[in-house]
Amino acid sequence: MQNANKPLGLGNSIAAATIVVAVFALSNAATPLYVRWQADWGFSSGTLTVVFAAYIAGLIFALLFAGRIADQRGRRVVLLPGLALAVISSLLFLSAHGALWLLVARLLAGASVGATVTAGMAAVVDLAPEQHKRTGSLFASAAMVLGAGLGPLLSGLIARVTGEAQGIVFGILALTSAAAFITAWRLPLPRPVPQASSRWSFPVPPRERRREVAWGIATFAPGITATSFVLSLGPSVLSDQLGTSDALLAGATACAMFLAATGIQFALGRLSPRSHLLISSLAVVASMVLLAATMTLWASPALFVVSALLAGVAQGLGQFAGLTLIAINVPARRRAESNAALNIAAYVPAAALPIATGFLSDAVGLPLAVLAFTLVLGTTGIIAATTVRLSSRNLSNENHEFPAEKVPSKETKA
Repeated sequence: MQNANKPLGLGNSIAAATIVVAVFALSNAATPLYVRWQADWGFSSGTLTVVFAAYIAGLIFALLFAGRIADQRGRRVVLLPGLALAVISSLLFLSAHGALWLLVARLLAGASVGATVTAGMAAVVDLAPEQHKRTGSLFASAAMVLGAGLGPLLSGLIARVTGEAQGIVFGILALTSAAAFITAWRLPLPRPVPQASSRWSFPVPPRERRREVAWGIATFAPGITATSFVLSLGPSVLSDQLGTSDALLAGATACAMFLAATGIQFALGRLSPRSHLLISSLAVVASMVLLAATMTLWASPALFVVSALLAGVAQGLGQFAGLTLIAINVPARRRAESNAALNIAAYVPAAALPIATGFLSDAVGLPLAVLAFTLVLGTTGIIAATTVRLSSRNLSNENHEFPAEKVPSKETKA
C-alpha cells in the first residue's frame, strides 16, 4: 500500500540528483590541471597518481561508515557533513600551491563523494515513487557520471581562456557545493526505520542478495578502473605520448567519457541488468584494445578519445546494473550500506591499478606501463564477460517484494 505522505512525482528525486551532480563535479575538476601543476611544482607521475588516489582513499574511508550510518540514522546525517567537506575541499584546491595541498584536497573530496555515493544516491532512489524505483536508480547513476564529466569540462574551458583557472574553477565549485548543502537541508528525506544499535562492521549487502551485488561489482570495477586511468594518467598520455598538452582537450575527453556513460544509460535503459553487465564488460575489452593500439600502432588523439568513450560506456552500464540490482532487490533499510559495499569493491582496483601504472611508468616508461595496464584490465573484462554470459541467466529485473515498513515521511532537521 502506498504511503499517503510519500512525495508524488519525481521532482524531489531529481532535486536529490542535483546534489550528486554538484559533488561529482568537484571529484574530477582537477584532471585538466594536473599537467600544468606537475610542470609548475615538479612532481613525478608516481606522485601524480598518489594525489589522484588520495581521493579514492578518502572515499573508501567514508564508505566504511557512511552507508550504515545513513541507513540507521538517516540520509541527512551523512549528507550534510559530506557537503561541508566538499566546500572545504574546494577552498583547499583554490589555495593550493604544492602537491601536498592537492593530496589533502583530494582526500577531503573523496570523503565527500563517499558520503554522497551512499546517502545521496540512496536518497535519489528513496524519493522516487515506489513504481519508479528503477527510474530513481537511473537518475542516481546518471547524476554521478554527468557531474563527473562536467567538472573537467568546466576546468578545461576556463584553463583555455585564462591563466587563473585554479581560483575561478574552485571558487565556482565552492559555491555549488554550498548550494547543494542547502538543497540537502530542505529535502523531505524519509526517517530511518528504528533499528537496534550495533557495533561497526564492514559494509555488506543482505546475505540473500550478495550474489546480485557481486554481479554489479564484476563489471562496475573494471569500468571505473578504466575511467580512473583516463582521469589520472590520460593527460600525461596526451602530453607525453601524443604531443598535446591542451587542458581543454584533456577536460573535453573526460567530459565526453562521462557523457557517454550518461547517454548509454538512457539509450539502453530498458535492457535487462544482465545485458548491461555483458555490454559493460565487452566495452572494457574494446577500450583496452584501442588504448594499446594508441600506444603502439597509431599515436592518435582521436583513437585515445574513442578508447575513453568506451571506458565511459563500461562504467556507465556497469554502475547502472549494480545500482539497479540493489534498488530492486535490497530493502531501503540496507540500501545505502549495499551501495557502500558496491563502491568499495569497485574503487579499490580503480586506485590500485593507476597507482601501479604511474610508478611503473617512472621505472620503465609510460608506453610499457600503459600496455601492462591494458593487458591486466582487458583480461579482467574478458573473464567478467564470459562469467556473466554463462552464469547470470537468472538475474531478476523485477522488483523484489519487501515486507511493509512503517516509515515516517520526513527526517527532523535537528
